[in-house]
Amino acid sequence: MPAFDAVLLAGGRARRLGGADKPAAPVGGRALIEWVAAAASGASRTIVVGPPRDVLPDTVRVREDPPGAGPVPALRAGLAEVRAPWAVLLAADLPFLRPVHVAALLDAAGERAGAVLVDGDGRAQWLAGCWRTARLRDALAAYTGASLRGVLGPLDPAMVALPAGERPPWYDCDTPDDLARADGLARPDVL
Repeated sequence: MPAFDAVLLAGGRARRLGGADKPAAPVGGRALIEWVAAAASGASRTIVVGPPRDVLPDTVRVREDPPGAGPVPALRAGLAEVRAPWAVLLAADLPFLRPVHVAALLDAAGERAGAVLVDGDGRAQWLAGCWRTARLRDALAAYTGASLRGVLGPLDPAMVALPAGERPPWYDCDTPDDLARADGLARPDVL
């Protein structure tokens, strides 16, 4: 597996959660962001983009400018701290992503600029992928838009479909119902 740094996007406004701190929300007794950091446990460095939190003390912490500006400014802030040849870009609300999934993304990228997870409906999950750091920096330097798909799509990443099961790796927690379902599925007696 190639050397990589992990960039965890943990900002945002969590409108559908009433503005709650979504990455700190508990699922199965752990904060969502802790699950995601564990999925990227093979990273040389873990960079968390977002407000300060009392979790993940051994990470590099940065903030997008201005705070809450969206995923592209957050990616720019996080990528500035990446030193490894590969950057794994992950949303901080993926409780069922595991190290084996991150390894599958890195493996699938091969000689391409990157790889991105696709969900059960075949949709690219732009906040679950890996990218050659140099190619991603070049793409961001030339990009003036606000869409992650707009900056990442032209890199022509490998599309990676993984088995879903009851806990699909792309499952994200956007609503109170999503969190409740994830919490039920993450109980120790279920895992």
